[in-house]
Amino acid sequence: MSGILADLPILTLLIAAAITLFAGFVKGAVGFAMPMIMISGLGSVLPADIALAALILPTVVTNVFQALRQGVGAAWKAVGQFRIYLIALLVFLIASAQLVRVLSPSTLYLLLGLPVVGFSLLQLVGWVPRLRSENRRRDEGLVGSFAGFVGGMSGVWGPPTVLFLTAIDTPKADQMRVQGVIYGLGAVALLGAHVQSGVFTSHTAPLSAVMLVPALAGMVVGGWVHDRMPQVAFRRVTLVVLIVAGLNLVRRGLIG
Repeated sequence: MSGILADLPILTLLIAAAITLFAGFVKGAVGFAMPMIMISGLGSVLPADIALAALILPTVVTNVFQALRQGVGAAWKAVGQFRIYLIALLVFLIASAQLVRVLSPSTLYLLLGLPVVGFSLLQLVGWVPRLRSENRRRDEGLVGSFAGFVGGMSGVWGPPTVLFLTAIDTPKADQMRVQGVIYGLGAVALLGAHVQSGVFTSHTAPLSAVMLVPALAGMVVGGWVHDRMPQVAFRRVTLVVLIVAGLNLVRRGLIG
């Protein structure tokens, strides 16, 4: 084994693979939440920056698959429709990624855990903001900026994206495609940003590459389940799991 793989106990690798398998399963079933589950779960067995590095390649690859599922043309159309959101997301994601090495581990755990808990609770209780069409550009810029700021430090920008698409009544099929495009472009930017920040290096890359296997396997199984199980019920269970995982990160941030 090479890089950080040689330093990690087998049990830790198996736990990380199991968490990633579940994250891929959820991704295949509902179209999002894989980074949230990975950063919450892996953050319980790995240092925060290593957990962030581990999710980068699985996030890039699975989101590229999701973005191109309906073809390149449909994906490019989504880019045009949500270009303001994407620009704001990418700018703030790249900028905030540089803060990972500056913040203390406790602060980083809190910054990771609190958004996970907050956004999951909002979705679980059914709160859906209603946005006016005349403010579309402003709202896209604001939500995209916030999503990018959180995403650069945590690898998680799905929740505000889902809330925004829901708030503007995006049709289900379109929402899945748009999520794939937004997450895919953001994931590629995240990779580049964390090469620059020093989180994703030749030392941590092998772990991220190994996590591709359970991530893709889980996504395939999740896609199969998605076609045979009520999505709303499954999503509610997923949100409960995310809340528990996020609270664990908050605990680590408060008491170490």
